[in-house]
Amino acid sequence: EGESVTMKQREFPRLKDKVVLIPGAAQGLAGVSARTLVFLVLSGLATGASWLCFYRALQLGDMNRVVPIDKSSTVMTMLLALIFLGEGLTFGKAVCMAAIAAGTLLMIRRAPAAAGEPPKRAAGTVYALLSAVFAALTAILAKVGVRDIDSNLATAIRTTVILAITWGVVFATGIGGKLRELTGHNLLFLVLSGIATGLSWLFYFKALQTGEASRVAPIDKLSVAITIFLGIVVLHEQVSWNVIVGGLLIVGGSLVLLL
Repeated sequence: EGESVTMKQREFPRLKDKVVLIPGAAQGLAGVSARTLVFLVLSGLATGASWLCFYRALQLGDMNRVVPIDKSSTVMTMLLALIFLGEGLTFGKAVCMAAIAAGTLLMIRRAPAAAGEPPKRAAGTVYALLSAVFAALTAILAKVGVRDIDSNLATAIRTTVILAITWGVVFATGIGGKLRELTGHNLLFLVLSGIATGLSWLFYFKALQTGEASRVAPIDKLSVAITIFLGIVVLHEQVSWNVIVGGLLIVGGSLVLLL
């Protein structure tokens, strides 16, 4: 009997901890101010729009061209943070912006089209630029919205908005029925991509909460080097010297903020 009581005592706190998660989340949501909620929702809307434009750009253009254009949102974010958030412009930030801007321009130089290639690159470039604009707005709006709230809860609220947008677009455009056409290979990589995105967001918005947007955004964009490398190794995309030099400028400019 003594052992059974002890076992119940051990099990009860575990059960209690699991149950408390629901009212705890409800209390957290109840404490969110209207201002915070508005900015988080707007940030989610901007993220959803950025995603839609980004993946459309990937469909129409080369990844090693689309990604650098998308990452130009770094410079936009730093400028918007200077204007709207009052974050100062130090020498390091100026060097970072100049290097990233120069690297981006190098990487998006027009390459000669192959014979018979459909003229999709121009449309891909437009969508990539729109993705960058919305991504910059995402960071600024999220920085304001995440100030007075737990960063994980803020991420959850934004994710809910983004899911509503993306699924709404899927069914509004009548392509929801194509879900049955997805192969196991497609689903696997989409799920892995979603997991990676979720983890990236959790760290990114925690960083936004504790640091300046004009510093967090450039450091976060160091992922461009990894993306280009994987594009070469995994997808066998052709990369010119201007792409390599541009990538090094972007990485070097971002690393300046770590010094």
